[in-house]
Amino acid sequence: MAFFKKLKDRMFRSSSKIDEGLEAIVEEGGVEESGVEVAAPVDDVMEQPAGAAAELPQAVETDHAPLPPEPASAPRDARPAPSPAPARDEAARAPMPQPTPDPMSEPAPEPQSKTEPKAAPEPAPETPPPAAPLPMTPAPVAATLDDTTPKPAKPGLFGRLIGRGGAAPVVRRVLDDDMLEQLEELLISADMGVDTALRVTANMAEGRLGRKLSVQEIKELMSQEIARIMEPVAKPLPLYPRTPQVVLVVGVNGSGKTTTIGKLASQFRAAGKKVVIAAGDTFRAAAVEQLQVWGERAGVPVLTAPEGSDPASLAFDAMTQAQADGADLLLIDTAGRLQNRGDLMEELAKIVRVIRKKDPTAPHNTLLVLDATTGQNALNQVKVFRDISDVSGLVMTKLDGTAKGGVLVALADRFGLPIHAIGVGEQIDDLSPFDPEEFAAALVGLDLA
Repeated sequence: MAFFKKLKDRMFRSSSKIDEGLEAIVEEGGVEESGVEVAAPVDDVMEQPAGAAAELPQAVETDHAPLPPEPASAPRDARPAPSPAPARDEAARAPMPQPTPDPMSEPAPEPQSKTEPKAAPEPAPETPPPAAPLPMTPAPVAATLDDTTPKPAKPGLFGRLIGRGGAAPVVRRVLDDDMLEQLEELLISADMGVDTALRVTANMAEGRLGRKLSVQEIKELMSQEIARIMEPVAKPLPLYPRTPQVVLVVGVNGSGKTTTIGKLASQFRAAGKKVVIAAGDTFRAAAVEQLQVWGERAGVPVLTAPEGSDPASLAFDAMTQAQADGADLLLIDTAGRLQNRGDLMEELAKIVRVIRKKDPTAPHNTLLVLDATTGQNALNQVKVFRDISDVSGLVMTKLDGTAKGGVLVALADRFGLPIHAIGVGEQIDDLSPFDPEEFAAALVGLDLA
């Protein structure tokens, strides 16, 4: 993940180009939507207290039914009377508790007026709840109703549910033909090529037409499709038991061949391999000195020849020296040459023929170093160099300096050549094995978990 962070940070031109384009496409015809729906939970919360409140009047009536003052009068009647006169006095006072059935009907209207209207109250059950033995005056009943009345509203829970649903709105747009056409144009502008852009968008649309997609969802789909195209070509540089293994490095002027050789030498040496470098660029001024600097950084020897000497002869002598030293790897640098220069391309073919006189299986690897800033011109370079020197793999450099990193996807889709490594800087550790998922995520500006 450390290199992915570096890759994403330094590919900001490519990722920002696609990122900004996606945001513009979605906002053009998109609709702002809420992130979370809370309708169902709110309805459930509102219905539940209503049902509970409907049951409260029955409980109140049941609790209130055993409240007549009969229990209070019955003990007074049971007291022993000393004389008949007091008995008549008690009978005279009898009209106060006289309406025995009325207490059941008289207090009933009071709680019904405080709650929802109900049918005629049914007789109180003979088995009162555990709280029944503690009936008091109607005051506790009113207090019970007052305690339960706020419950149906549930303001606290309702507010919390509303708070949960208050996610930031997301803009989504329906994936239709117009949107697909805009996505194709965006990928083409990132140098992905027409054919590859059409393939990526067609795969994205499969089974998803008519769906609403956000920018984040489009990034994820696009990253998946790009990684799927590049997965078959993500291969490390193969190592063979034959020594020395000859690796010929070719490319146009300024593509980063010398820098790439120094970085590869450092990595192979760190892996325990004995590496030798041959400075085959005998024409460019200060090319040998530059390679020697990289050799010192990597801690590997550099074989040189006088300026202007034949590079094929240097390659032959370097193979002889590497065999004598027991080297595992021989990295041969070559002079930069444009693919449309026939004479220079023929010189490269001569190097290959001379190497094969020493070892018919050499070169075991021919790496074509490509500059990402060249855009679609890289397709022509691969075609010509592959015909002349039998290119076996690619290394893409300078991805940190272009807004058109999509050309690597077009190369993988068209040629299917292995992509061994990518470079995003000038430091010796700025070259890393190619990872399709990390590259695709960095290209579209997607964060990996």
